[in-house]
Amino acid sequence: MRVSDADLDALRERGFMVVEGFLGPDEVAEARSALWEEFPSPEAYFADPEAHARLQEHQFLGNRPGPWTPWALNRLAFHPDLVDAARRFLGSDELRLYKTELWAKYSGGVDHEQARHRDFANHSQVVPRSADPATQMTSFLLLSDVDEGDGPTKVVPLPDGRDVPYWPPTLEAGDLEDREFSITGPAGTLFSYRSDVLHRGSTMTGDRRARFALLADYEVWGPRWTGKAAWANAAPSRSWVEMIERATPDERALFGFPRPGDGYWDAQTLRDVALRYPAMDMTPYRDAAG
Repeated sequence: MRVSDADLDALRERGFMVVEGFLGPDEVAEARSALWEEFPSPEAYFADPEAHARLQEHQFLGNRPGPWTPWALNRLAFHPDLVDAARRFLGSDELRLYKTELWAKYSGGVDHEQARHRDFANHSQVVPRSADPATQMTSFLLLSDVDEGDGPTKVVPLPDGRDVPYWPPTLEAGDLEDREFSITGPAGTLFSYRSDVLHRGSTMTGDRRARFALLADYEVWGPRWTGKAAWANAAPSRSWVEMIERATPDERALFGFPRPGDGYWDAQTLRDVALRYPAMDMTPYRDAAG
């Protein structure tokens, strides 16, 4: 589903947007089937929680950086409608997909409650310029239904948190609780927010609940002091190789891969990159290099 201008205005002005039905039913079904290659299904998990006890040792142990084994999940991180929304929100075609994560949460063990915080603390070496348009867009794709029992993300709309100084980026418990908005919705919902909006994870209060989300964060190429993932660190993995081989040139560029026509390409690099990614179509790069 293409994100509307009204939703992007909400992202700019309120600091977040919630778009139900962003993914179609077939996309949700394919993604959920692929999830069980990375995490236990709710049925498998609750049949024997002790077999998966490590997931309950810390609230972030269910958070797995990309790329992942299934293409169906990797592909969602640069879903064309998500890329389109990021381009329109950030006002640039030169985007960097700077972080992807899968996050699985299961009730009954570790507490998923968080302090209210702003994400820029570990997405940037400095702080956002409040007078400028946002330069980063962070996103959750809900891959399970989320209601109040599933530990929804709680967000403080930007106008209600505007007077809170950027530093420190974390608030004491209870501050602004009466201003929070719960991010709930059916599987396939897109939740995007600015890195300077106050938010927190909340406790899972429902019985035998499991919550799954795919996170994808975008920024405009240029600033040297922002980012979170070093994609080259993942480049030796088979999952990365398959993803790069199957992606389009525009999609590869989101990770920093040189575009066709870039000065990087010459006879040697065309030859050696083809050896590194043997199933990748090198034609656009060869044609642009002349």
